[in-house]
Amino acid sequence: MTDCEGYTKTSATHSLVKSIDWKEGLIIALGVPILILPSLYDISGTVWAFSIIIWGVSVLQGFMQNFAIGEMAAALEVPGIGGCAQKIFGASSKKGKYKLGNFLGAFTAWSYWFTWTPVIPIFTIMAGTYLQEFVEPLASINSTVLNLVIGMMIFGLIIVAGMKGLAGGAKLGLILAAITIIPLVVVVTIPFFTGEFHLSTIQNEFLPSTWKWNFHEIFLIFGTFAIAQWSACAWESVATYGAEYKDPGKNLPKALIGCGLICLLIYVLVSSSVFGTLGMSGIEEAGYATLVPIAIKDFGEIGSSIAIILLVSGMIMLVQTAFLGSSRTLYFMGKEGNMPRFFSHTNKKNAPIYAMLFQAFIGMCMIPLGSPEMILAASSFGFCLALGMSMLCFIKFRREDCWKEVRSKRKYIAPRGWYWVAFGLMIYQFFVLIPCCAIWSMDVFGIQSVVLGALILLVYIPVWVYLQHKNANADGDLPEEVIASSILIDEKE
Repeated sequence: MTDCEGYTKTSATHSLVKSIDWKEGLIIALGVPILILPSLYDISGTVWAFSIIIWGVSVLQGFMQNFAIGEMAAALEVPGIGGCAQKIFGASSKKGKYKLGNFLGAFTAWSYWFTWTPVIPIFTIMAGTYLQEFVEPLASINSTVLNLVIGMMIFGLIIVAGMKGLAGGAKLGLILAAITIIPLVVVVTIPFFTGEFHLSTIQNEFLPSTWKWNFHEIFLIFGTFAIAQWSACAWESVATYGAEYKDPGKNLPKALIGCGLICLLIYVLVSSSVFGTLGMSGIEEAGYATLVPIAIKDFGEIGSSIAIILLVSGMIMLVQTAFLGSSRTLYFMGKEGNMPRFFSHTNKKNAPIYAMLFQAFIGMCMIPLGSPEMILAASSFGFCLALGMSMLCFIKFRREDCWKEVRSKRKYIAPRGWYWVAFGLMIYQFFVLIPCCAIWSMDVFGIQSVVLGALILLVYIPVWVYLQHKNANADGDLPEEVIASSILIDEKE
């Protein structure tokens, strides 16, 4: 195994404050179950009621991946997938300006950032769409203008809360969770007791009548698994705050397991209730607003207002989850020299303020695009790549000698045999989900969705090369320990 020449004790230092426990980490990530709402429509359109199985299996897949990610994040005390990849791949880099290990870590972090970034404009646009459809005075307002105003309000609220650190974000998340998660469960549970839910609908429409189980349709099923994991496995965002837990070894696994169990319950419950209540024809008629007709069935005409409150508050909660997680990925990329270093600056509350402001700027720029569906499909490629690389990171972390001392001090260890689980998941991501995601995306959106995903991922390569050239010229021949120390001094100031 490699000697990990690039690894230094100094590089493991961080400056994000340890301010949250497992309950606060779980609360911040509770917006993740809302991700099922738009993807539910897309996946049901391909595999009908079989989508219920896809959602449940995908959440269980999340447990397998997230135990490994949790072990690395707790041991290294870095922000989740992006931070672990930069540390572990960067540690095996040889000396030189353009280090392959640094590039692999940076590209993984970029892929992960690309996974979460579209969530912010997508759900801002969807919130505006629902408001215009069900709030009559807003119907006449230009949709782009309305979406930008909503975006400014959402970003402003989240930045103000986030500037106080993750504890402030957790307080906002708790309020939004009370407004969203509990009523969501109530709305989708009522049809089971009122007779609106019919198990026979699921049985009769389990798969399209023309389904033949040929190679193309098998590829489509695995493509829907790739799209589903974008939603159902996204609660690994809990590990993104690995450096900010008061006791990462104790709190991180608790937050992961708690959030995973909640997601498993909600994903299976929501998908079963929606399909059993509406059927495929009802889902096609409702489009992405699948909760609206169910809420109307539950509560009459007032149900549409209840659904709007659920959807909008849930989307704000999800935007907060994406915003806080992706900004911390930017923070650590800046710290490692894989994005401009000013992203690593933190305010007095140790929140990555410049990364947060940049995240808001990118989100506002994407809102005028107005068509989120293809961007969502394109970002799924980034998540497949990031998850596959994170499993490779886990394998390297378990096997390479330079991590022996870190491994000896772990307070949380994934279950026995998880090395081989990670190996299987890496193969699954790279050689099954990525190609099948491409086939599904081309079948539903056309080849432009695949091209868009590839372009957004590949555009980072010249950015990285430029940053390495700039950093090398700025740092000269200074030892890495001196460079790392100077970065820490700048952050403290």
